[in-house]
Amino acid sequence: MTFRQFAYRNVVRNRRIYAAFFMASMFSVMVFFMYSMLLFHPKIEDEFLREFAASGMIVAEIILYIFTLFFLFYSMSAFLQARSKEFGLLLQLGMEKKQLNKLIFLETMLIGAVSVATGIFFGYAFSKFFFMIVRELLQLESLPLYVSIKPFALTMGAFFSLFVIIAMTSVVFIREQKIIELIRGYWKTDELQSYSTVKAILGIAMLVFAYGAAAFTSTTVVLALSIVLPPLAALGTYFFFTHSVLFLLHQVRKRKSLYWHPYRLIAISEVAVKLRENARMYFIVTIVSTVAFLSVGTLTSLSSYTGQFREINPLSLIYSSEMSNPYESDHISLLRNELEEQGLSYTLVPFLIKQQTSSFSQNSVDILRMSDVNSLALALGLPLIELPPGEAMFIPYSEDSIGTLKSKEIQTVLEESNVPIRIRGVYPKMLFPSMIIGSNIVVVSDSDYRLINEPFSGRSLIDSSYKFFAFHVAEWERTKSIGLDIDSQVTDAIYDGGFTTLPFYFENPGLNYSVIRATFSLLLFTGLMVAAVLLLAAGSFVYFKLYTGLERDKRQFDVLKRMGLTEQEIIKIVNRQLVPQFFLPWGIAMLHSAFSFLSLQVIWSNLAEVSILSEMILVLVGFTLIQIVYYFLIRWRYIDHVRA
Repeated sequence: MTFRQFAYRNVVRNRRIYAAFFMASMFSVMVFFMYSMLLFHPKIEDEFLREFAASGMIVAEIILYIFTLFFLFYSMSAFLQARSKEFGLLLQLGMEKKQLNKLIFLETMLIGAVSVATGIFFGYAFSKFFFMIVRELLQLESLPLYVSIKPFALTMGAFFSLFVIIAMTSVVFIREQKIIELIRGYWKTDELQSYSTVKAILGIAMLVFAYGAAAFTSTTVVLALSIVLPPLAALGTYFFFTHSVLFLLHQVRKRKSLYWHPYRLIAISEVAVKLRENARMYFIVTIVSTVAFLSVGTLTSLSSYTGQFREINPLSLIYSSEMSNPYESDHISLLRNELEEQGLSYTLVPFLIKQQTSSFSQNSVDILRMSDVNSLALALGLPLIELPPGEAMFIPYSEDSIGTLKSKEIQTVLEESNVPIRIRGVYPKMLFPSMIIGSNIVVVSDSDYRLINEPFSGRSLIDSSYKFFAFHVAEWERTKSIGLDIDSQVTDAIYDGGFTTLPFYFENPGLNYSVIRATFSLLLFTGLMVAAVLLLAAGSFVYFKLYTGLERDKRQFDVLKRMGLTEQEIIKIVNRQLVPQFFLPWGIAMLHSAFSFLSLQVIWSNLAEVSILSEMILVLVGFTLIQIVYYFLIRWRYIDHVRA
């Protein structure tokens, strides 16, 4: 038997040990390959989202590659430690350290080669389905499957180099140990290590402070806290697992009424040992899980914005024009013609908005006519208003302003035209997108509107008013191709710095929605794929550590069987040992994420007045169900192993 055959048979013989490692490697390769297929796809080279799609895929692949390197390195080191007795015997029988290193290198590269080949095979097999999803997200006409050497070369080059790095560095764990240490195995002692009471309390205090600051944050400090709290929470988490957990277990051990209980004594003692041995690993699992939760949660909150986009943007097309705008007639005619060519029915409500000075605040006020507002409200299916002469009503500029202005009453005079009005209440619905017209706008009766005939202070009569054209289209999502020429003029003026001199403004919410929806959907889909790898890795960390100490656990349960414990009693002990190992890091990660989402809600409320509560609950519940399923799967495999 040659040396290569010996390495091959070692891998085959230990296939149960390497199964999870192989599956995680294969899945990472598959996801990386599918991203590479999209990255080099020739069909989206000239599409408007090409740059964004490419950037998203590159970032995702870099994150995926770096994390996979770390994850596989950690996994391989755990499995090598699990085989330490085998390596000790080989060295005792005369194998040189150099030959052992070569053996480990060949085994790792063999597993890597099979993982890369299998991952690329399944990646290409699922690429068509992947392209179908991306085609819908990017709203492309077609995204066919293609064959190119580039994604294959990138994936093979990236992962073969990754496995070479792992194979060359993981042998350090074997090289540094003596033969007697290898034969003794990975587990050394069950003595509980000392802990620092100060660090234990400090870890809990850091977490409590971070949670409190995140829960009661405000818009003025949320950005500063987003920089300060993550490292504080990370350090608190590290102290929690390395010191606080041992401190709390010690407090439990001192209470005999709680600790001296059938099964509980064995379970708590064993959990204490494993939490002590693997404190840093549980810290890593918590951070990785938190990153996965926050990635998906943040991206899901973006989809929440798209879901409430129509409420925030009730109009379908918006055209604002200065009185001296020479393009107004041509632009409005162009928009009408394009709507008719697309077969879209629409309602156009023109506004002439006058500006005056309020004697109450000495600020400028935009004035709308009641009949114009009712025309728009009728088109949008909103309630009409009836204002007698001398009465006025606020027009809301945001959802929050409706509650603020609802009970407000102001007696004022429009100074330039000397028109007294009493402003009472606010229109109950959003008529215009936030800040499109202004934050200080009221609607007056038609008779009062006609009395406003004097120019705004310091301006000419023609500069004291402007026109606003509100288009309502029932099928507003189909308007994304309407007014593209006008939109490009506005965009160019913004980029060139000439926006302030532009005599008009145009906005197409349908176009904005199509871009935002495609962008956010692609981000969410990409984030879900990366999060799947992160969560698979986080769960596998615990599984690998369980498997590392499997022989020790089997001997322990054999002793318990000989002492008279039944199968059901042993399973009860197993449950009490596994639950803290699986759900303690998960629970801390859930707390991190939940309080982070509270801060994220403050940011969204400030940006777009969007509620992300339902999306956040969905994310947390969904991940909890995944963890429960994963727990029962690992529990089933673990019990099956210790029974063997």
